[in-house]
Amino acid sequence: MFPARSIPRSRLRPLLGVGAFFVATALHAQGIDYQVRIDAPRQIENMLEDNLDLMRWRGNARVDMEQLQRLVKEAPEQAKTLIATEGYYSPKISSGLDTSGGKPVARVIVDPGPAVLVGDVDLVLQGFVPFEKGGAPFDAGSLRSRWQLPVGARFRQADWEAAKRELLRDVQQTRFPRARLVDTSATVDPDELRALLHVVIDSGPEMRFGALRIRGLTRYPKEVITNLNKINPGDMYSEAALQALQSRLQDTGYFSSVEVSADMRAVLNAELQELKEGDDDADANPATPEPPTGPTVLPVLVRVTENKRKAVEVGVGFSTDTGARAQISYDDLNVFGKRMKNDLLYEQKRQTVRTDFYWPTTAKGFNDSVGAGVERNDLRGEITTLATVAARRAWGSPLLERSLTLEALIEKREVPPNEPTSTRSLPLTYSITKRQLDSLIQPTNGYVIQGQLGGALLPILTDEKFLRLYLRGLYLKPLGESGTLVLRGEFGGVAAKDKIGVPSTFLFRAGGDQSVRGYGYRELGVRENGAIVGGKYMLTASAEYQYWFRPPWGVAVFYDAGNAADKVGDLKPKSGFGVGARWRSPVGPINVDVAYGHAVKKARLHFSLGFTF
Repeated sequence: MFPARSIPRSRLRPLLGVGAFFVATALHAQGIDYQVRIDAPRQIENMLEDNLDLMRWRGNARVDMEQLQRLVKEAPEQAKTLIATEGYYSPKISSGLDTSGGKPVARVIVDPGPAVLVGDVDLVLQGFVPFEKGGAPFDAGSLRSRWQLPVGARFRQADWEAAKRELLRDVQQTRFPRARLVDTSATVDPDELRALLHVVIDSGPEMRFGALRIRGLTRYPKEVITNLNKINPGDMYSEAALQALQSRLQDTGYFSSVEVSADMRAVLNAELQELKEGDDDADANPATPEPPTGPTVLPVLVRVTENKRKAVEVGVGFSTDTGARAQISYDDLNVFGKRMKNDLLYEQKRQTVRTDFYWPTTAKGFNDSVGAGVERNDLRGEITTLATVAARRAWGSPLLERSLTLEALIEKREVPPNEPTSTRSLPLTYSITKRQLDSLIQPTNGYVIQGQLGGALLPILTDEKFLRLYLRGLYLKPLGESGTLVLRGEFGGVAAKDKIGVPSTFLFRAGGDQSVRGYGYRELGVRENGAIVGGKYMLTASAEYQYWFRPPWGVAVFYDAGNAADKVGDLKPKSGFGVGARWRSPVGPINVDVAYGHAVKKARLHFSLGFTF
């Protein structure tokens, strides 16, 4: 039996090269062109091809026949060292050189033999004071169950190193950030084909959070940070809590960079001061001082780099739904302690101007805002101009978002040759969105459900009382290694005595990139004097299969169906089908589709960027 040496893969090449024969005095002008054939299991073959000197020096002009023979002779010993890192300690390796042909052929034949397995894991814990409530979370049993190189597993050097790293990280994430590995060893018995693992981990002092310390905040009120801080003095140290606070602060828009950490430097300085004072006391009083008791307090340090208070953004774009687009935004992060956003958007079918004021997130996690805007739409023969004033409260996380919005709006509606009409309304809407996805930017698995319930139920600044329900769902499921199934559906309904008094923005249409492909943007709805207007009900569904033949590139086939109408019985579905190209770009998925609409009997191009829901 002998201890297994820990040799990082990154150091194998230079280490093996030390025993190589090459010397700088080899002055041959032309080297030997030779081939190398390795007969070994695929994984071992790939490793030897990447690391053997016999492979690395192929094609080098300094290699003559004598040096090639030496390379072939040294190959088995090099291969043995390499193969041991994969858990094979008793391999049978032979090498030879065939010079009978026009080009020499070096052969290496490897029989790795049986692999060494982990026979036992001796995990020793030092320190680890018991938890005040509910017992110690880090006991030998729980740590052993999470150990990544269990008994019976093949003993690979890379897995051994990874298991030690993960064990240490597992401990350091909660309560004991200064834990360390005191001793580790792996004793391999090639005859018994087993490895005995020994790991000693010391917890170090228990850590608790202390007060919040902020660095770099000058322009904005401290409440933009303190209101988002869920860490209280005395809470148990948790790396997840620090990361959550950092994520919340990054999402505010106030900062270009955020770093949230436990202030270890303050603890080290305090310990050094205690040691110095202890030395002074020892000189005056030879009695040994009592060691400190209780957890160590770690201040929470927040370092921020503030964004400029004012910013202007200009952009242009194109959408197959609404045509060419130009946009200008002005953002001021501190107007009477509020954030102000101004947006001017001009599209061929829609124009919008809007101003919103946002309060800093409250200590309870509420995001409050008020705003006003005007929007003009010219769609399918219907022209609407909508002026709104709104107050909104939002809360939750990207996984579960909720909001409550109260609006006061006036809408002017024109459907030539009819006379224009005006509508007033004071709707209140509750929205909820639940996401369960493997990625918020490039999802491939999971679901999203969105619901809205609202309406104008009181005869206050309202021409027609109504109640509105809207539901939407998306489901993604991987099919095999290269396929993804995407299912999508939505339903909307409005209950009102008279549709005319309901603002058109609360009615429903279908068609377009994110609805029923094969039809124009909001082309499916209710016909009125040659125009297509919104209906009281809407129902759509979509099924799509994506095949990623060369990630991030893929293709898709899909079938969509749906319609909007004033009566449920009139919801006769209009269908479309087609094919598309997919690219998972760094900023989100890019989709280009060609769809054929059955009802209009023509094909249409659809283009969309990013994942929105």
